[in-house]
Amino acid sequence: MRPISALVSLFVVGVAVAAEPDKDGFVPLFNGKDLSGWVNVNTHPKTFYVKDDMIVTTGQPTGFLRTDKQYENFILEMEWMHTNTDKVGNSGLFVWGDPLPGVGTPYTRGIEVQVLVNLEYKDKKSGAVTATSHGDVFAIHGAHCKPDRPHPLGWERCLPSEYRAKGGGEWNKYLVVAKDGVIKLAVNGKEVSGVSECKPRKGYLALESEGAECKFRNIKIKELPSTNPNPDEIAKDAEGHKLLFNGLDLDGWKTEKDAWQAAGGHLKAIGKADLVTEKSFEKFELVFDFRIPVKSKGDWSVEFGTNQSFTMTNPGADFRGQWNRIVATVGKDGVSSTINGRPGPKTNLVPGPGPITFKPAEGLELTSIYVRELK
Repeated sequence: MRPISALVSLFVVGVAVAAEPDKDGFVPLFNGKDLSGWVNVNTHPKTFYVKDDMIVTTGQPTGFLRTDKQYENFILEMEWMHTNTDKVGNSGLFVWGDPLPGVGTPYTRGIEVQVLVNLEYKDKKSGAVTATSHGDVFAIHGAHCKPDRPHPLGWERCLPSEYRAKGGGEWNKYLVVAKDGVIKLAVNGKEVSGVSECKPRKGYLALESEGAECKFRNIKIKELPSTNPNPDEIAKDAEGHKLLFNGLDLDGWKTEKDAWQAAGGHLKAIGKADLVTEKSFEKFELVFDFRIPVKSKGDWSVEFGTNQSFTMTNPGADFRGQWNRIVATVGKDGVSSTINGRPGPKTNLVPGPGPITFKPAEGLELTSIYVRELK
């Protein structure tokens, strides 16, 4: 009979393997067989897959695979390898991230631990190195941190004190210590980067897909005691949203041929035909990001239901030229919505069950489309 401590580890770690902590207190974040314990946030079902005890990302489309639970204070070990030996290979480990991407971006708000090869940026004026392939740590998309050493351009980014990362085709080992809003990164056995005063300091962990094949193995974690972060220091909690657009094709949607282009994580209207979900919905919350050119002609709308339906016509007309997020809730009391967090169209009409339909205007783009069905 397995001891109680081993059974508890099943639930504490959130993975689908009955793994006891090793002698140092680590448990696996990846069981070597499948993606149990992980959630595909905004990529194609084949973007992340398991092979030979590794998690492999194709790099297409850009997006991330996150843990199914949040972490606060911990020590994490993992190995990674880019297959590109001469071209740029880009990926990353996101720490303390949100469950959904930021507005108009495929990335989460959080702290990124860079997983990169064959790239180095220099400031054109000063010649100073501003980004490397060797273990940078930095805040992205609304998160904040203080680098251990000031960045040449004042960015919230810590450059490594020493270049220890190996190039494409070779395995690198990362040790990430995250505690009380402080992150320290050791690359191949030596600490080289760090940030502090991170916000958020509790959230999801994620592996990034960004244009190149990358492999991950031996991912394990040791959780440390909580230090009770404030609510504003904790990432948003997952609410069960399901991805409706996989970033690469129109699987799950109906439209006319060549009316919509699916590529690079975006949907773009290149014709006039509607884009309609194959599945019908009744009570639900819809989240999506849109961008429409400043000089786009005509109105666009999103429609819920059939027969007795509700059409949100030209939402966000005052937000042209930028990415915006609409959250629409269809419930027993009608339809309500927000646009970039501000009140949007609403009605007491309760649409009948039916598909979600986007009626395009010239150049309309969509991304990060999610639905959460309500009881």
